[in-house]
Amino acid sequence: MKTLFLLIALAITLASFQKKPAFDLKASMTRGQEVYTTNCVSCHMEKGEGMEGVFPPLAKSNYLMADKKRSIVQIIKGISGPIKVNGVEYNGEMAAIDLSDQEISDVLNYVRNSFGNKGAAVTPEEVKTARK
Repeated sequence: MKTLFLLIALAITLASFQKKPAFDLKASMTRGQEVYTTNCVSCHMEKGEGMEGVFPPLAKSNYLMADKKRSIVQIIKGISGPIKVNGVEYNGEMAAIDLSDQEISDVLNYVRNSFGNKGAAVTPEEVKTARK
C-alpha cells in the first residue's frame, strides 16, 4: 500500500514538471484566417493588398512587421491619423475591433505570416499584456 501511494505521488510530481505544449502557429493561423475574413477583408482585401491611399496593405507591409506590440494595440484600440506603409501615406481611421485575446493572436499570426510576410508568433499572453 505504501509503495502504491509513493508511486502515485511520484507520478503526480513528474506530471507537474512536464513541459507546456509548444505554441501551434499553424493552428493559430488557420483560426486567424477566419477572423480576417470576418473582420478585415472588406478594407485590407482578400490578399492583404489594401487600397492604395485609402486602406493600407498588409501584404509585404513594412509597417505591420516593424512592431508586433503596436499591431496588437492598434487592433485593441484602433488607429487614426497619418501612417506611412511601404512608402505610401495613409491618413484614415481603423476602429477598435472587439476580439478576444485568442482571436487577436490568431489574426495577427495569420497576417504576419501570409501575403509575403514572415514574423514571430503573437501569443494570447502578449495580447493580454498589451491590453493593460
